[in-house]
Amino acid sequence: MSAARTWAGPSWRRELAIAGVALALVVLLGSVLVTAFGRSPITVWATMVGDTLGDRYAVGQVLYRATGLALTGLAVALALDVGLFNIGVEGQMTAGVVAAAATGAALPAATPAPVAVLLCTLAAASAGGAIAAVTGALRVWRGAHEVITGIMLNAVVAGGALWLGNEVLFAPGGTRSRPIVAAAELPGLGLAGSAASAAVLIAVASAITLHVVRTRTSAGLIWRAVGASPGAAAAMGHAVGRWRLGVMIASGALAGLVATSVVLGHKHAFEEGLGRGTGYLGVAVALLGRRHPLGVLAAALAVAFFSHGGLVVGELVPKELTELLLGALVLAIAVAPTLVGWAAEAARAPGSTPPAASAEGPSA
Repeated sequence: MSAARTWAGPSWRRELAIAGVALALVVLLGSVLVTAFGRSPITVWATMVGDTLGDRYAVGQVLYRATGLALTGLAVALALDVGLFNIGVEGQMTAGVVAAAATGAALPAATPAPVAVLLCTLAAASAGGAIAAVTGALRVWRGAHEVITGIMLNAVVAGGALWLGNEVLFAPGGTRSRPIVAAAELPGLGLAGSAASAAVLIAVASAITLHVVRTRTSAGLIWRAVGASPGAAAAMGHAVGRWRLGVMIASGALAGLVATSVVLGHKHAFEEGLGRGTGYLGVAVALLGRRHPLGVLAAALAVAFFSHGGLVVGELVPKELTELLLGALVLAIAVAPTLVGWAAEAARAPGSTPPAASAEGPSA
């Protein structure tokens, strides 16, 4: 197979190249901005890498951030499989956080640990799925665009969570709910007191399970067909609306599972603003991971590294630089496919005919 043929069409190599180019663009932009601030890019990047990867606490914090980002990224990627853009992951995550905290606080102290963790996890997933069900139902039965309803529900859930906290969950004048029972707490990873917990295993298991289901089962093949061509899927007898609604609910459940990290594994209670922004960053993670579950895991680690690394170099450059670069990542992801396409065209020998479509098929 020629180099041109390898890079043409939607192969895993092309998807990997797009993600790599996007990250390279962000690093390049960051280097330019660091230079503008009068600092050496080499010094800043070396400090970020060395002080983050060379410190057990920092590694733990990266894993903690990556856990939430992976789950929201998987939620977005799953919805994209059926042609829906689940921008409402922020609200679905918040609903899961509140549900897990309330459930954990209401359980008797004598509840066995496996039961307590399971009940809190189910509460979180159910709450996230319920919010997503509203978005999915409005899209399927009323034609309301999921982006509009998702944004509106994010605001509704945020306000509702704050009201529940102030009126029901928080102590008078406080900003923290009653702690969950000890049996519902997930063990930490022992990384120098960092927030990383066994919830990272839930994120990894979710990614592997989603990958297997979407590529090795008939259900996965059907929902991907629904996303690729709703008309063709309907002509084959598949209920497009039902599949979209079901997958949207599953997407919301994944977003709700962020509670296993921020509540069961870290704060052990609901606090105002807990996990805020993780859902929106999950959109960037899903796109950077090219919608592949395992790619989403890698993208979550990369974004978490940049996010925590910005704190590490806070004395060298303004903290706002990290936020700017994370925002620029979305633009870089949009530009990267074009750049990779140009590179593929340039790789073709002069006078050669365009290669046929790759036989590898769509990336899993």
